[in-house]
Parts: sequence; C-alpha cells; structure tokens
Amino acid sequence: GYLIAIIVCIFALVSAYKLSSVCIQKGYGVSVIAATILLNAIYEIYVFARLVLVLAPRKIINSIKLFTFGSKCNNNSQRFIYAACIIVLILALIMWVGSFAKKEEYKNIGVKAIKEGKTAALLLAGGMGTRLGSDDPKGMYNIGETKDVFIFQRIVENLLDVVRETDTWIRLFVMTSEKNHEATVRFFEEKNYFGYKKERVLFFKQSMAPACDREGKVYLEAKNRISTSPNGNAGWYSSMIRAGYDRVLRDEGIEWINVFAVDNVLQRICDSCFIGATIDAGVAVGAKVVKKAAPDEKVGVICLEDNRPSIVEYYEVSKEMMEEKDDNGDPAYYFGVILNYLFRVRDLDLVTDDKMPLHIVEKKIPYIDEDGNPVKPEAENGYKFEQLVLDMIHELSTCLPYEVEREKEFAPIKNRTGIDSVESARALLHKN
Repeated sequence: GYLIAIIVCIFALVSAYKLSSVCIQKGYGVSVIAATILLNAIYEIYVFARLVLVLAPRKIINSIKLFTFGSKCNNNSQRFIYAACIIVLILALIMWVGSFAKKEEYKNIGVKAIKEGKTAALLLAGGMGTRLGSDDPKGMYNIGETKDVFIFQRIVENLLDVVRETDTWIRLFVMTSEKNHEATVRFFEEKNYFGYKKERVLFFKQSMAPACDREGKVYLEAKNRISTSPNGNAGWYSSMIRAGYDRVLRDEGIEWINVFAVDNVLQRICDSCFIGATIDAGVAVGAKVVKKAAPDEKVGVICLEDNRPSIVEYYEVSKEMMEEKDDNGDPAYYFGVILNYLFRVRDLDLVTDDKMPLHIVEKKIPYIDEDGNPVKPEAENGYKFEQLVLDMIHELSTCLPYEVEREKEFAPIKNRTGIDSVESARALLHKN
C-alpha cells in the first residue's frame, strides 16, 4: 500500500505540475485549484477501489467518509499524498499570483507607452476580396449573419477597445494599394470611420512591382499601363517613407508600430500587455504567435537561424521539420506567426529594401491580349515579385515571440468556406 501510495504521489506531483503550468500560461487560476483537487479525488477513488477488492466493509465506509478534500487522514500514505497535494497547490497558487503580477506589470508598461503617444497601429489593407468572391477591397467584405459586420469594422472595433482602456486615440495608418485605395478611403468615410477619430487615421498606397509571364515578358493590364501588383507585406515601411509619413513618426514621438493584417478579425491591436512585454524584453520586434493546430498548418513558424530570429514559411517546412521534437517532446517548430508584429521604429532604418530577398510567387495575373481584350486567367499564368515581412524579422537582431490563445486572437479569413474561412471566423466570433 505504501509503495503504491508513493507511486501515486509522484504521479500526482508530476501531473499537477504539468496541469498547473498549462493553467498558469493561460491565466486560469481557478483551474489550478480544480486540477489539484481532482488529483486528490483520483487518489481517493483508488483507495476506495482497493478496499472494495479486498472486501473490507468497515474500511469502505471509512473511505467514503474520507472522500472529500481536507477530511481526516487516518494512515500515513494518505497523510503523505494530502501533504504533497497541498504543497503543489500552494506552489501553483504562488506561481499563478506571480504570473498575474507580471502580466499586470506588462500591461502598465504598455498603457504608459500608449498614453504617452509612443505607439501607432498600421493596417495592411492592400488586398482585394477576390478569393471571397468579391471585387471590392478585402476589408469591405461583409461577414455578418443577421446584420452588417464588415472586416474593416471588426478591426477598428478591436482597436477601439484599447482606446477605451487607455483613454487615448492611437495613430492609425492604413496601407492600401493602387487597386483599392479610392474604394477603401471612400468606404471609411461612408461608415464614419466606424466610430474612430478621423483626424487620427492616415492612408497611404503601397508601392507596386511589375508582373510578368513565365518567359519574363511584362504583362499589360491596359494599352498604356503594365500589369503591377503590391510589392509584398514588407513594403509597408518603404511605402510609408515615400508617402512622407516617417515625418509623422518623428513629429509625434512614435517609437513602436503594431503592424497587422486585415484578414484576422479577432486579433488584439496595440494590446497593452504585448507592448509592455516587448518593451520590457528590450528587443527590436515582438511577434504574436499561436501553437500550430497541425504540423502542416499553413502558417509561418518562428525559430532561430544562425542565432537570429527567423520565420520559415509554411511551404518551406519539410516533413522532417514537421516531425522534429525538442527536448520536452514538443514539436520543434511549434509556434506559428499570425502577422501581428510590434516594430521598434529606431531599428527600421536597418532594414532596407536592397537587403531583403525578392520572392517570386506564381499568381493569376489579369492582362490584355494582342487585340486589347481583357483576360482573366483561371490558372496561374505568371509571376509576381514580393518582399515579405518575415525577411524584415531576420534582418533584426532580436525578437520576442509572444504566445496568444488561438480561439481568442486568430480567426483568419482567406476563403469563403472551409479552413480559415468566413464560416470558421464567424464560429470563433460567436465564442468570443
């Protein structure tokens, strides 16, 4: 009995520690207590079952009386397991209180930076809603079921949460493209900026790059115009400079820019805890990450490459990398980025266009034929050239991966149905 009790005790300690760690990471203090009590109950069930097997009616009755946490212990093995559970509970509570205190510290640092006007938000909104069956800018897509709810609306409402928390209007930059700039600006004006302060919003166009066929010949989208496409999500800073908005950063004393994509309707923007943790870490950039739902999930994974932060795009993750484990037995490439970064402004001048590689991407490229007739191809027919924000991360020396809960901050809309779709985003919005 004592040997079994010791084994159960060791199991209880290990299990409680693992459960406590998970609960603490997620901030579930009550769950820590519940998990520890559950372990105690499991042990009591074991005692009860053992007594049934040896057919000791008197001890069965006593065990029933002892089935609640904190009841009288009448043998050394029970005293031992109770003491272990109490120690684990106390340690878990101490760890949770410490974790809570650290989180509050980060929030206070972040709120202070926001109130002092040191943070700005930048929305990457150059894309169109083509994959959703729309010819409008992607942010104009209506994801509502019983009422109108637009992607742009959800993004702004998420930012307004921070405005209310800090009583501060955060500078919002919106990067559009040549193809959707006028429609985007007009939509914001028609919707009265979804309640955001108009004076705090600035629009600018992303720089464009030419598109060509597989032989390298440039397409024409009109008789007097070559076919172009946005130069990739890393083009935001050089495009901002071309628009003259680097002057706004200097004049307003902005030290941090939260850059985020348009298609994630759950993400928290200028999240005070994220800002505070990044500032406290003293790094050049913070990156929000989530645990991958599957080894082959189509998200870039964050890692170290030559002792520098790096992001491996999903199509570059080999089968060996998917199966690789770390020292704890977890997937080595476990954390996926959600395109929500906090850049320190003073480090951005180190990241120039000529330092970053050019990615060649196969795409469907509309063009005009030799007779001047517009053609919309049904399959990939050429290449676009892009620079990606993941290359910006690699050019910087330090990065803080900041884990967030998938179901609370990751609802990407890339398709009409299925995975990462309007349907899946709606389901997550219902949960939140």
